[in-house]
Amino acid sequence: MLIFTVYPVISSFVLSFQEVRGVEKTFVGVANYTRLIHDPVFYKSLLNTFQILIIQVPLMISLALVIAVALHSTLVKAKAFFRVAIFMPAITALVAASIVFMILLDEHFGLVNYFLSFIGVDNIAWLTSPFWAKVSVILVMTWRWTGYNVVIILAGLQNIPSDLYEAASIDGASKMRQFFMITIPLLKPVFIFTIVMSTIGTLQLFDEPFILTAGGPNNATMTITLYLYETGFKYFEFGYASAIAYVLVLITAVISWIQMKLVGDDSK
Repeated sequence: MLIFTVYPVISSFVLSFQEVRGVEKTFVGVANYTRLIHDPVFYKSLLNTFQILIIQVPLMISLALVIAVALHSTLVKAKAFFRVAIFMPAITALVAASIVFMILLDEHFGLVNYFLSFIGVDNIAWLTSPFWAKVSVILVMTWRWTGYNVVIILAGLQNIPSDLYEAASIDGASKMRQFFMITIPLLKPVFIFTIVMSTIGTLQLFDEPFILTAGGPNNATMTITLYLYETGFKYFEFGYASAIAYVLVLITAVISWIQMKLVGDDSK
């Protein structure tokens, strides 16, 4: 813990107040943070990250809830197979999956545009248009992490006592009313966990835009973490990259705290 966690955290914080040139480190005070305030690429990456966050997390959690409820239903057979199948994307090598998506979403030869042509839709520049590049990243993230959240929500559903549904049925409550009056309230702790963890994961989004679009076109899919990576390991500005990292930590902590307050247990 001291070597691999505590020391890097402290060292990175100290580094954020320094300028690194080769092996020489010069103390520059808050210059890196001042530069960050006037950096248009940082604001662009911040905007891109929040745009993806606002759309992707609610979409993914909603889809995960629907699938989890379906798998929990007594009407679905071969539940073990579907659970494994839905969870598989979360453990699939992202590089391999991204290559598959790059082929599927190719503007000229991709299968997605091929099938869309049957309904009269012109070729979509999935990976080269600023708007559609964001959509592509959201699609890949949703495909990859929905199954992970399905398993968590499904575990929460299985912990709800069946007696509550039986009592509600005797009282004449419909299935829909039971869902909103019993299922949703009792899943609140699960929702808090999945929303907070999904938000943190999206704020740290790196793999999908790095592999699919390399942050393009024209920084349209440049995320905070990808910008941090390029600053540190492409331009070797480790002091500035450390400042970006700590601003990201602060943003993540504030958003997580707000979410906990908004959807947390009011009785606590």
